[in-house]
Amino acid sequence: MSFDLNILWFILIAVLYIGFFVLEGFDFGVGLLLPVLGRTDLERRAIINTIGPHWDGNEVWLLTAGGATFAAFPHWYATFFSGFYLPLFLVLFGLIIRGVAFEFRSKSPGAQWRRLWDTCIFVGSLLPALLLGVAFANLTRGVAIDADMNMIGSVFDLLNGYSLLGGVAGVLLFATYGAVFLSLKLTDDLETRAANWARRLWPFAAVAQIVFFLATYASTDLLTHIGINPGPLPFAMIGALLVAGLFILRGRLPGWTFALLGFAIAAQTAFTFGLLFPRVMVSNLDPAYSLTIYTAASSPYTLTVMTVVALFFVPIIVIYQGWTYWVFRKRVEAKPEGLVY
Repeated sequence: MSFDLNILWFILIAVLYIGFFVLEGFDFGVGLLLPVLGRTDLERRAIINTIGPHWDGNEVWLLTAGGATFAAFPHWYATFFSGFYLPLFLVLFGLIIRGVAFEFRSKSPGAQWRRLWDTCIFVGSLLPALLLGVAFANLTRGVAIDADMNMIGSVFDLLNGYSLLGGVAGVLLFATYGAVFLSLKLTDDLETRAANWARRLWPFAAVAQIVFFLATYASTDLLTHIGINPGPLPFAMIGALLVAGLFILRGRLPGWTFALLGFAIAAQTAFTFGLLFPRVMVSNLDPAYSLTIYTAASSPYTLTVMTVVALFFVPIIVIYQGWTYWVFRKRVEAKPEGLVY
């Protein structure tokens, strides 16, 4: 198969989702750990401030991925967003209440007020982390798509054992990722507690990811679509997880640990898209009904214009976001005068 714009935009959308999960993954982890790691309001403020400069920029990757899907593969967008309407609504709801909570929690000093918004941060981190894992697992497992590209069935069909395992595995991995991030960004007792939580969570995250990978052989068409050898990505993901765990258990090299976990998330996401290709949604009614990068795509002219625009703007966005991480690279201390949220 020759390389063309359809393949290019499939790869670009995959890169956007990889960027989202790698960058927003530790944001989700921070939100998940907020209730158990922060013992006082001051500590919770410090925890939130570690992601304060970044969380909204990280979410842009998801919005851009959705927009790119709409423009490049409108049939994929229509089938996916209609068939997964309730889960995606809950993802959006979680992201909205989390963003509102970041801005509102410090508007009043009341303890009940802040507990309310801290709960919203936790729920707003849990829902997207869990449901996006469920959604992507269903994409590779296959859903009921008919000959008219309509997804039939109920939302309960999406809540199968394989997809729920994918959601739980994602939550555990993000929580571990967030704990390592907090050990890099906090100081004193909070830094130690974050490292301890990473040690507690890593074994569960590693086991869940390995079991999920093995379940992929039984629950998807991996054997017939790719073969017994899935390629290097799953093994790279598992290897990165195991090496990261070794560093976590020894309490060494947190920067490398964070990078390895980010790589594991990127490899897992890339493997998901590799398992799909050249399809974008798998039909479990009839393989002929599956949506592909050709049957779901926009016109060649649309893809050409989008490519020119992307080549100009994407590097600017990446450079700007990289600059923000450099500017806010210092650790956050639990001192009121230095906290914004």
